[in-house]
Amino acid sequence: MGVRHVVVAGGGVGGLTAAVALSRRGWRVTVCERASALTGIGAGIVLAPNALRALESIGLGPAVSAGEPLAGALGLRTPDGAWLSRTGAAASRYGVPARAVHRGFLIDALAAALPPGALRLGVSVGGVDEAAEGAVVVRTSAGELRADAVVAADGLRSALRGQLFPRHPGPRYAGETGWRAVLSGAGLPALPAAETWGRGERFGIVPLADGRVYVYATAVAGPGTRPADHRAELVRRFGAWHDPIPALLDRLDRPDRREPGPVTVLHHDFHELAEPLPRFHSGRVALLGDAAHAMTPNLGQGGCQAIEDAVVLAHLLAGGTGVPAALAAYTEARLGRTTRISRRSRRMGDLARLSHPLAVSVRDFAVRATPSAVMTRGLDTLLGWQPPPGPDPAPGSAQASSRSVDIKEEEQQ
Repeated sequence: MGVRHVVVAGGGVGGLTAAVALSRRGWRVTVCERASALTGIGAGIVLAPNALRALESIGLGPAVSAGEPLAGALGLRTPDGAWLSRTGAAASRYGVPARAVHRGFLIDALAAALPPGALRLGVSVGGVDEAAEGAVVVRTSAGELRADAVVAADGLRSALRGQLFPRHPGPRYAGETGWRAVLSGAGLPALPAAETWGRGERFGIVPLADGRVYVYATAVAGPGTRPADHRAELVRRFGAWHDPIPALLDRLDRPDRREPGPVTVLHHDFHELAEPLPRFHSGRVALLGDAAHAMTPNLGQGGCQAIEDAVVLAHLLAGGTGVPAALAAYTEARLGRTTRISRRSRRMGDLARLSHPLAVSVRDFAVRATPSAVMTRGLDTLLGWQPPPGPDPAPGSAQASSRSVDIKEEEQQ
């Protein structure tokens, strides 16, 4: 039997992680990314302990360990600065501290770990067709590719999901719009990672490992709402909130020395796959990340779950059971967990979007009254996930490992 070939549609975090993991399991990989360059959008990403353990399991721990880890305590505040809650340090409970990095840094680290020639930029995947002898033909903008398996990591608007599940309703607007930016941290005191909840509005602060600061904001708005001036809109909504929010908003006018020019403010409406897919595979195609289970960002687990997907998928495809059986096991391992996390994120968003003064007061009182130990235990099913073994695994162990975590989640939720 020759070296098996997998085509990965999409060069984002999930697609690149899958390509690296599969290449280290002996697969020949081709990553088709429609963009002409891997830029890594100008935003941060929090690599929670579950994602870091997944990356470590495929040998990428050192690649993402540069710089300072995220401060141990995370918090939730009100617009006047009062603390609603603080969770304990993740490192002591989960063995590794969370790390917040620029997405561009993570994309570069993943791309550098690919085999030479594996990445094809400016190439989009339009569809897949069954072929003889247990293979598929992948239709791309640069011609056809023959593969033993396909990983559809082509995002929220996945073309391959649309082909495989044409009756699925697809993404749904989640009721909020959001802004993101990465700012210079020069001259700022040490900042705790925190999110502030107002009335239908939120502002988040996340120090990055390289010394910069990732900020994000959300607001309840109709889909497609576009302010004429994003900076002015952010100042209007959040300029009177507690320190250091006004000072951070002032930095939107200060170029980062690493990225000359004005600070880029990204603005996107939130969408999710509110209706779960019936499965994460069809034939020899596996869906991964946003293509499989796009979720709201309220738990910070979208990218982390894509990384988990990639590591579990690679493990199963290396198990010797054949591609169709491995992909069926992948659905079994991932569908339940990601569906529960997506629903949990949606419920968190429902709380954050409350705007009536009475409802907001009740919400804030309930958060304050919840013991920090209870909140911390509530994170165990998210952050305590364990990856399957690294290369040369014992057959079937990924299924057992992933299933044991799912059983624990069902008991606790």
